[in-house]
Amino acid sequence: MSMPEGGDATKGAKLFKTRCAQCHVVEAGQPHKVGPNLHGLFGRTSGTAEGFSYSAAMTKKQVKWDENQMFTYLENPKKFVPGTKMVFAGLKKPADRADLITYLKEATA
Repeated sequence: MSMPEGGDATKGAKLFKTRCAQCHVVEAGQPHKVGPNLHGLFGRTSGTAEGFSYSAAMTKKQVKWDENQMFTYLENPKKFVPGTKMVFAGLKKPADRADLITYLKEATA
C-alpha cells in the first residue's frame, strides 16, 4: 500500500502526542519507553534499535522501514506483524497515517 502525498506534519505531531507519545520518543539520545525510541526509524530494519527488547515477531519480520511500509503497518500493526508486543490498534484513516508519517520523517531524522 502506498502512502498518499501531502501529509501534514503539524497534524501528525498532534497525533503523535495523543496516540504514540505514551510509549515512544523521537529525540536522539532519549531512553526507550514501553516502545522503542523512534529516532533514526526510516531506513532502519525492524527490531534493531539498540537496547530495546523487541518481540521475536518484530525481530523476525526484518522489514526496512520506509514511508510505504510504515503506512501499511500503522493501519493494523498486529496484522502486519502477528505476535508484536505493540498494543496499538492502528490508524484506520489514510490521511491520519500520512500526517503521522510526515511528522515522523521530520522528527526522527
